[in-house]
Amino acid sequence: MSWRDYERNTARKHNGRHVGGPGKPDYVRGNVRGEVKHRQTPVTKPELRSFRQKGVTEVHSLSGFTKPAVDHAKKYNMNVKLFHRGKRVK
Repeated sequence: MSWRDYERNTARKHNGRHVGGPGKPDYVRGNVRGEVKHRQTPVTKPELRSFRQKGVTEVHSLSGFTKPAVDHAKKYNMNVKLFHRGKRVK
């Protein structure tokens, strides 16, 4: 599955509208903005911070998240939902 198909399928599963594009979230559902990562490396703590600055409240990663990223999201109660392969991590 290509990255674009993965983004569209994830948006559809969460009843969102696929948006995409530079500087925009990958999908939108009301006030919820979601970011989808289809790659080999896990999402890191600095990336998670930059997503929050863009207003993203849901992050989906095919390869997961680094331990510092998950710990940071829990410690600072970032109000962000983390999903790995469709299952919620935090």
